[in-house]
Amino acid sequence: MGKGVAITGMGMISSIGKTVEENFQSLINKTPGISTIEGITTVHKDNIKVGEVKISNKELCDFLNLPTTNSYSRTTMLGEIAAKEAVKNAGITAINSCKTGLISSTSVGGMDLTEKYYYSQFEETENRRFIESHSAGDSSTKIAKSLGITGFVSTISTACSSAANAIMLGARMIKSGKLDRVIVGGADCLSKFTINGFKTLMILSETDCRPFDADRTGLNLGEAAAFLVLESEECVKRDHKKVLGYVSGYANANDAFHQTASSKDGEGATLAMKKALKIAGLTPEEIDYINAHGTATENNDASESAAIRRIFGDNLPSISSTKAYTGHTLAAAAAIEAVYSVLALQNNTVFPNLNFETPIPETNIIPETEVIQKELNHVLSNSFGFGGNCSTLIFSKA
Repeated sequence: MGKGVAITGMGMISSIGKTVEENFQSLINKTPGISTIEGITTVHKDNIKVGEVKISNKELCDFLNLPTTNSYSRTTMLGEIAAKEAVKNAGITAINSCKTGLISSTSVGGMDLTEKYYYSQFEETENRRFIESHSAGDSSTKIAKSLGITGFVSTISTACSSAANAIMLGARMIKSGKLDRVIVGGADCLSKFTINGFKTLMILSETDCRPFDADRTGLNLGEAAAFLVLESEECVKRDHKKVLGYVSGYANANDAFHQTASSKDGEGATLAMKKALKIAGLTPEEIDYINAHGTATENNDASESAAIRRIFGDNLPSISSTKAYTGHTLAAAAAIEAVYSVLALQNNTVFPNLNFETPIPETNIIPETEVIQKELNHVLSNSFGFGGNCSTLIFSKA
């Protein structure tokens, strides 16, 4: 079995950095990006903490040289910044020199514009362009256009596993020969709609989140974007590309338990990890590090812990959740953590699980709380979404 599908470029922006390198420095320096809300007017402003990108929409517009009459949502702008960094990192100068596609993902889409302009659009027709940016596919279309991609463009929206499924679909399309190169990832911004929705579910924390801690009180929402460039073996050889890592395993399964909760025994997560290992041709003992979904909600961490125990038993690899750095960035989360997984492989580094003190009694999983240097060859990354949509990716060293 081959190594998998090559990763040749990465780009990202999050609350802990505007580039891949800035994110890496924050990770190894244990510098989180969780803070109070500054960019959104909401009654919850002083009651919850989030992973907010401290750059205004005007600054994003200026950075991207957008006209004042643009209809770009914040999601789209974050996504375009990350996608352009990934393409540049991959050394691509002729985007359509081979069969190239874009598979992007989002949950929020253009909600930030919809909630701002919905009522005024009835009287002020110039505001209708913002409502037209509401759909999830709008950001994908705009990002593809900015990159000059004329081939396959698609959008995936499966809640918090969205970007993992985008990466999986991209890898499968390359392996099947349908594409030679595909930019995969996701983007989501913060919005009042998502803040209110998660507040209604009573799973938002008023303090810094504590993944896998027995005393966890909920998640911190975040905003971010990340994209990876996947290329076929033929493209890599032809262009003498540097390979950053490989997508060696992937799988999606459904928990089929509850619309917004995971089953107690983590059935969907177990199936996803098991199948991803099979596709990668690896045994559980060969996984060196798990970048866990680890949202710091009572339900998710207990369920994921149970699933990890079912797969790995007492022989656990290093484990950590990086969401205490960035917050839970929804559809972008799996792409953010895919980049972190590749960075872990490149630097033989396990990133710490911040704010952890006491293990969950039922599973007694103790994540790494300091930066660990160790040989890493395979990293498993979990992403689980509402509706029971569970996805696992495995990344292997170049």
